[in-house]
Amino acid sequence: MSAPLAFLVRARPAGAAAPAGAPNAVIARFYDVLLAVMKAAKGLNFEARYQRLAPTIAQSFDLALMTRIAVGPSWGQIAAADQQRLTDAFSRYTVSVYANRFDGYGGERFEVDPAAAPGANGTLVKSWLVKSNGEKVVLDYLMRPDPSGGWKVIDVYLSGTISELATRRSEFLAVLQRGGAAGLIRMLEQRTAALRTG
Repeated sequence: MSAPLAFLVRARPAGAAAPAGAPNAVIARFYDVLLAVMKAAKGLNFEARYQRLAPTIAQSFDLALMTRIAVGPSWGQIAAADQQRLTDAFSRYTVSVYANRFDGYGGERFEVDPAAAPGANGTLVKSWLVKSNGEKVVLDYLMRPDPSGGWKVIDVYLSGTISELATRRSEFLAVLQRGGAAGLIRMLEQRTAALRTG
């Protein structure tokens, strides 16, 4: 299993199981699928891992909103057709990252806090990677309800504090300033292609 997503390995609620529609239950189900892929990863090529992960990522993450957040304030200045192309490219890139990283299993487990914490920007689900040596790594998910009444991830906080989308926004802004939406789409497509081959 490769860094930096080597810690995303096991989704099990700590303590009592959460109701099926609860935000922390979404994370638990997501990681159950990831664990199954990890255990089978040595016998699966990239495309097979991608196809297994794509449905659960689409179900668990609000990829359209995450794209808008990652692009930032300039989103409204991008033509509708390019917004859709960006969302599609960002979605393929996100699934490809997981398909590339989850290529083995080393006995780690994941614990998900059964008590989600509502806040001004969404509901935070806390979780921990417990490594095989007992060391714990914090990984939190910011979630919001979707129109169907379920919950979806809108950001991931590494070590409990580092926003994945804030990091991406800084990088995306520089690309947008140099090459516009077409440049950002091209960068995402190139990175996706690199993940597929390497």
